[in-house]
Amino acid sequence: MSRALIDTSLVIAAASGDAMVPDEAAISVVTLGELHAGVHRARDAAEREERSTRLRLIRSSFDPISVDTVVAEHYGRALALARDEGRGQDAADLLIIATAAATDNVLHTRDIGQAKLARRLGLVVHGPNA
Repeated sequence: MSRALIDTSLVIAAASGDAMVPDEAAISVVTLGELHAGVHRARDAAEREERSTRLRLIRSSFDPISVDTVVAEHYGRALALARDEGRGQDAADLLIIATAAATDNVLHTRDIGQAKLARRLGLVVHGPNA
């Protein structure tokens, strides 16, 4: 049985109480990178503290899946398809798609573009249809 790989959009929504995380869920190390970027991009000290608190909670709740050579192979395939289709897909989104593909996990996302590309690559996706 596949686990759920939850992308950053769903992690943030769940931390805010706007979404539920599946019981058997994992995250990519890339999600931690995106959350760290959010801390650095906070507009003020209050927002920075809120984002830092969320990051600590998520780090303590998950053992993130690393990017390795198998993920890199799937990333190359996702990047090639995105470029062939003229998409300006974010590298982080592509790496999260690649992580789901490499680990045979179901991708859970709120990102329409990410969901559409993942489906074109043959992944099972729980998220918006476009």
